[in-house]
Amino acid sequence: MDKTPLRRAIIGQLQADLDVQTRAALMAREEATHDESRATSKYETHGQEAAYLAGSQAKLAVEIQESIALWNSLPLPDFAPDGVIDIGALVALESRPGRTVWYLLAPRSGGITVGLDGREITLITPQSPLGRQLHGRRIGAVVTLPGRTGAQPHRVTMIE
Repeated sequence: MDKTPLRRAIIGQLQADLDVQTRAALMAREEATHDESRATSKYETHGQEAAYLAGSQAKLAVEIQESIALWNSLPLPDFAPDGVIDIGALVALESRPGRTVWYLLAPRSGGITVGLDGREITLITPQSPLGRQLHGRRIGAVVTLPGRTGAQPHRVTMIE
């Protein structure tokens, strides 16, 4: 499978997140430095709170930029059908016949979901509970995911 469109979709989602985060940081910075945010007593902390928020949002924006740089250079190899799941593997899990969910084992950016070729693909990291279960497994392996009625078994049906 050519994973170039998948890489583009991930970078596009990260870029959209970066745009939102950058705008939010700029708005919080403006709020922190606005004349109306100046404290008139030691109990008024609005400006200080806005400054903390702006700093945190700017830090998150830098982390997203680092993720974009990583995804631009990350090799996304093809995996043999009998291969072992590792970073870059696109994995299909089947919970019941006809119900397949797709995951990409990624070094970071876990939790992002992108659509590609009619599939909804969720990024997971090896540090996540599911990522720990999948890493090093092969087709046919069974992993458990939490569900409304307790842990649900899912079988690895495809690795790309």
